[in-house]
Amino acid sequence: MGKSKVVITGAPGTGKTSIVNGLESKGFHCFHEIIRDMTSKAKQEGQSEEYISNPLVFVDDAMQFNKDLLQGRTAHYQQSLKIDVPISFFDRGIPDVLAYMAFFGQTYDQDFISHCENHRYDSVFIVPPWQEIYVSDNERLETFDEAEHIHYYLMKTYTQFGYNPIEVPKDAVPNRIDFILETLNKL
Repeated sequence: MGKSKVVITGAPGTGKTSIVNGLESKGFHCFHEIIRDMTSKAKQEGQSEEYISNPLVFVDDAMQFNKDLLQGRTAHYQQSLKIDVPISFFDRGIPDVLAYMAFFGQTYDQDFISHCENHRYDSVFIVPPWQEIYVSDNERLETFDEAEHIHYYLMKTYTQFGYNPIEVPKDAVPNRIDFILETLNKL
């Protein structure tokens, strides 16, 4: 199978991070989402008291924020090539940056597209919006309706780059992890 690079993506509040943490507790190597730290830092540095969906309002330069995110995700990808593990899981992949930019109506240049084309993942699992478990928190700024729209843009973006995202069933975290691992064994 070689070194497999597997993305776990999905809109906010779908249980994605719980799945990644569960995979890590089973001994799998996981690259954690970096935007929560970036958003929290931007909010601390910014002046906005508003509780709104776009973390970009908290930063002075939205394009630089996206470039930093792109570089951070690319660095995770490159690190995965150097570690000696059969599977690396990623809490979000490089195409997520473009999906969110599309959701927020931002344009991106060929550099963003090239990062997606030149850093390919082996599998992509997407966790669908699930109203019953959706909770916003201090770093989660999106409403459930926005989460559904983000899901659409994630599916659209990954599909545009030739991926066929596998939807993770709405189920308890251990069952979702079992689904992912069983699916990977079949691939």
